[in-house]
Amino acid sequence: MKPLAGRLRRRERLLADGAIGTMLIARGLPPGEPPERWTIERPHAVEAVARAYADAGADLLTTNTFGASPLRLRAHGLEDRLDEINNRGVQLARDASDGRAYVLASIGPTGHLLKPLGDVDAQTVLDGFRRQAAALAAAGADAICIETMTDAVEAVLAIEAVKAEAPGLPVFATMTFDLTPRGPFTVMGVDVPRACSRLQEAGADLVGANCGAGAEAMLAVAREFSRATTLPLIFQPNAGLPEHQEGRLVYPQPPAAFASQVAPLLEIATVIGGCCGTTPAHIAALRAML
Repeated sequence: MKPLAGRLRRRERLLADGAIGTMLIARGLPPGEPPERWTIERPHAVEAVARAYADAGADLLTTNTFGASPLRLRAHGLEDRLDEINNRGVQLARDASDGRAYVLASIGPTGHLLKPLGDVDAQTVLDGFRRQAAALAAAGADAICIETMTDAVEAVLAIEAVKAEAPGLPVFATMTFDLTPRGPFTVMGVDVPRACSRLQEAGADLVGANCGAGAEAMLAVAREFSRATTLPLIFQPNAGLPEHQEGRLVYPQPPAAFASQVAPLLEIATVIGGCCGTTPAHIAALRAML
């Protein structure tokens, strides 16, 4: 395959994959169990999800390492297996790709608020992200995606960590927005212009949004991004709004409807994909549209 960095610079449209967590839940991951545990205890299930996305036509396969930073793993007694989990996560995505897709290594938020609002300091968060980024880079990831961030300071710390430990890798950075009467904001009060400014200054190569609401709401967020930055953009909406059905949280939007609502994003995005509730069928519907 051609180098990913060059394709991003040329703004070649690329198709990302969809949800991992909700796919693993459908395969039996218990509620409250960290998906990252399955990277080392049920690797065949994790690889099967990635392979299904590759078969659906995804150009980018995300690793099952969203919560594989020290603070998150510590909460589940897994911090001592950080290197193993991140390494295995990259390997599983690579094996599933069969040379058809790039491996996009996932780094999610720590789940902690930074001081003075929370209980952790910036240096602890930075050091943790550096450990994770170093492990992902050593395992051979093609790029790193810092995703689902709501605090611009934490997102910047993650970018700085990747730049320090994996300076040659493209960095994707996405935040999660809710629509308000004043426009899109994260739950930490970050608007799109501020997000773009902070992420771009920190060195992100590609910025955008994931999760939050469905594709229709994501279009409003995307338009804000297109006005706020000249960087290539990535958007990964959910499969509609979640509903409670028989005690489970489900995302009801079928693949064809999802693809139809995503279509306007293609005029704005370089990379398009899905988040919560999306499946290989949703990604296949996007591939057919592309």
